[in-house]
Amino acid sequence: MLNRPEFQSYVQSECFLRPLGLPMGTELSFALLGQGEYNQNFSFIHPLTQQKLVLRINTGSQMHLENQIEYEFSALKNLEASGRTPKALFCDNSKSILPYGTLVMEWLPGRPLDYRRDLQKAAEIFADIHSTPVPAGHQLMEPAHPAKAIYDECMEMFTHYFDWEQADPVIVRLLEELISEIGRLPLCDGSSAPKCIVNTEVNSGNFLINKEGNSYLIDWEKPLLSEAAQDLGHFLVPTTTFWKTDVILTPDEIRGFVELYEKAMNGRMDTSCLSERLPLFFTVTCLRGVTWCAMALREYSQPDRPLSNADTLAKIKDYINEDFLRKLLNNYVRKNFLRG
Repeated sequence: MLNRPEFQSYVQSECFLRPLGLPMGTELSFALLGQGEYNQNFSFIHPLTQQKLVLRINTGSQMHLENQIEYEFSALKNLEASGRTPKALFCDNSKSILPYGTLVMEWLPGRPLDYRRDLQKAAEIFADIHSTPVPAGHQLMEPAHPAKAIYDECMEMFTHYFDWEQADPVIVRLLEELISEIGRLPLCDGSSAPKCIVNTEVNSGNFLINKEGNSYLIDWEKPLLSEAAQDLGHFLVPTTTFWKTDVILTPDEIRGFVELYEKAMNGRMDTSCLSERLPLFFTVTCLRGVTWCAMALREYSQPDRPLSNADTLAKIKDYINEDFLRKLLNNYVRKNFLRG
């Protein structure tokens, strides 16, 4: 991306420099900070303020949104008061020079979360984010039945794999068993849990942990207005903890984390529904992790894919195999793992 003519044209254009308060002709130096499946992030230094900033380039939308980068920008503005997310400076969805939406935000320090030593910090981050008041004019999507919405998303991702001529019949059958088992859960039951802004993508690599001062949660690509249990379920399931590490939390560790979260919340939001709602989100999120990997495996086979990541592909293959899927089915879905 850095060497593409349209990238150089964009970062020298008025639509990029003017919101930064910089005159035409200003030359900036960019370094690749990291990339995911649908975004690339570049760091640069503002020459007047010396502030380190991030240019985020969005290449696709998991939410099927035309205004994906504007949606992310709006969520970051809504969460700015939490002190736990990057401050967004501006976004540009014109796609007049680059064929992608862009977002500029502050760079934040920190290392990825370690599940063995950072659960206290994670609980505090979640509590601060979930208790942040939601403004009346928010643009967040709000599913009527969040657990059912996750299940429906899983079905869509599974179909993408199922229709692939290279789909493994054994994997298809195991995914169908998971879908059948989880489909029997009370996915559409009502809940009195308070609504809050949830990230929905809370793997360890999206945390920035610091020894002193604030720690953060970044990558707000898919936020929703939902229940706190959706984030906590995603954070705790083996399909998340194993993604960037080799950690799978025990029932005692999971229960201990929930206690840390409730203590960190300190009455700012009602958490009395967690014991009922967390097992539901925990289980349906197991399905989400593997159906996403199945879909991504097909996408990675496409020669015209704009972004790819070798580490991600290797982990996808760890998940889309018979042994892992059987363990997930027997040890988590067919048992209430949270009860030990």
